Amino acid sequence: MSDYANNCGESEAVPVKVNRVFDSCSDKDCITGVRVALTSPVPPSATIIKPKCITVCDVCMNVEPIPFNKGFYSVDITFTFDVQLLAYDKACSTPTSLFGKASVSKNCILYGSETSTKTFSSDGSVIGTDGNCCDTINPPTALVQVVSPLILESKITSCKPCECMCSRSESTSETSGKPSGGRDVVLTVGLFYVVELVRPVTVMVQTYPYTIPQKECCSETDSPCEVFDKIRFPVEEFSPQKASESRNTGCKSCGCGVSAETFNPPPLTDDSEEA
Repeated sequence: MSDYANNCGESEAVPVKVNRVFDSCSDKDCITGVRVALTSPVPPSATIIKPKCITVCDVCMNVEPIPFNKGFYSVDITFTFDVQLLAYDKACSTPTSLFGKASVSKNCILYGSETSTKTFSSDGSVIGTDGNCCDTINPPTALVQVVSPLILESKITSCKPCECMCSRSESTSETSGKPSGGRDVVLTVGLFYVVELVRPVTVMVQTYPYTIPQKECCSETDSPCEVFDKIRFPVEEFSPQKASESRNTGCKSCGCGVSAETFNPPPLTDDSEEA
């Protein structure tokens, strides 16, 4: 329910400048063979590599019109990730932190309409550029939304000295003066993202006069103990669920094709005791 009071029911249509989404797509990708450009070599004694953190640090996009298919555009996207890994000599040893970057390129084709107009703004920005033969090129703007990816698998692989050198940053190669010992890190990454093609358009929308919120601004005046008393006791935290109770899907499967009866076998009967 709205917390605003509408003092006057009259409305009017006004023009509003917005970015209209002409086309969009979403994707769920499992990408294998993603090589990490490490800032330091993998320790020679490391046998286990585990992911600690991965974040999207940059997204590079390029929008190009598709010949003979007016209004459609090819969107080339390159995701760059900051990666932090833990290298273990053995399972119970103290890990060594490794840092690096990885990149993944994707492509999609979307409809973005077409126009030959150029837009000039008082802040100096210009939308639309001159192409060949006095043509005006005004492609749509690509927007990419992406969440932090998932590292589904990480492993140490052997590589040729040239490949290892190329997967390392130039600054690291200059300081170390040698490749990373013929060992590299390869990831399998799960990626979720949404791509949109937008253009600025003017639309008419219904508006109402500005109204004053009716909800009062108040601060919490209770003491910390009074606030704590209002919190419900977390009973479920002291009652760990069994495997059969952790899934409420009505299916007896407990993951990996193992049934719940495997974890909770039925009690022995008199016949089974005799057998």
